[in-house]
Amino acid sequence: MDVNFIFKIAAIGIIVAVMNTILVRSGREDQAMLTTLAGVVVVLMMLIPQISSLFKSVKELFDLYIGIKKWVI
Repeated sequence: MDVNFIFKIAAIGIIVAVMNTILVRSGREDQAMLTTLAGVVVVLMMLIPQISSLFKSVKELFDLYIGIKKWVI
């Protein structure tokens, strides 16, 4: 995971927070909630490939460990 990836998530959070504040102060609470929800969905969609990569790495690590353990015993 790059630092750029973390900055992208932070930028999305800042943009959503500003939009949420503007919409709440203008009396559009429903649209503010939908904007916040959309921001959460976008960030989750960005995180899914990263989480998948993490699970693949952990699986490969344990497969390698089991392979070495079988070879030694």
